Amino acid sequence: MRDPEATRDKILKKSGILFNTKGYKATSISEITDATGFTKGAIYRHFKSKEELEKESLFQLSTIMMEELRRRIKEELTATDKLLAVLRYFESYISKPVVKGGCPLMNAAIEADDAHPVLRKTALKILDILHQSLVTILDNGIRYKQLKPDLDKDHFATVVIASLEGAIMMSKLRNNNVDIRRVMKHLENQLNDLRL
Repeated sequence: MRDPEATRDKILKKSGILFNTKGYKATSISEITDATGFTKGAIYRHFKSKEELEKESLFQLSTIMMEELRRRIKEELTATDKLLAVLRYFESYISKPVVKGGCPLMNAAIEADDAHPVLRKTALKILDILHQSLVTILDNGIRYKQLKPDLDKDHFATVVIASLEGAIMMSKLRNNNVDIRRVMKHLENQLNDLRL
């Protein structure tokens, strides 16, 4: 008899790779059965629909990404160094992605339109978690007098995320790190202006 938790985990891992590399809409259940070695019935015993599997896979991929990001942030002592760790993490994502297929948030966001509300809602939740994590770092930087107190935290967090995600897209299209490095330099200069 199979371990249900191990089966579910395998389905999530294999389908997550397919969704993140091929796309959510383009990946069929047949491809997932081929990748996992499980029947369609076994997949639907663990996930009531493809939509639920997409949602859970995106959440798992993003959790892997966020855990690595948290690990890097925790290694740093100051708010500035924590934010630099975030920048370096996204820069490294071009050549050494934590999950195959690139940034799961960006990939899901591209596909998540009005016709795919569950995927959109999940991607938005992940975006909000990332945004709030940056705001928390900025809050602590202000509290411990490392960053200027008049800093607009929400604005800065939005600019950082949009800049990094856009730079990842551009660098992947150009197949080099030029754009991400330009954005990194710009954000580092902005960060230096915010230091006390």
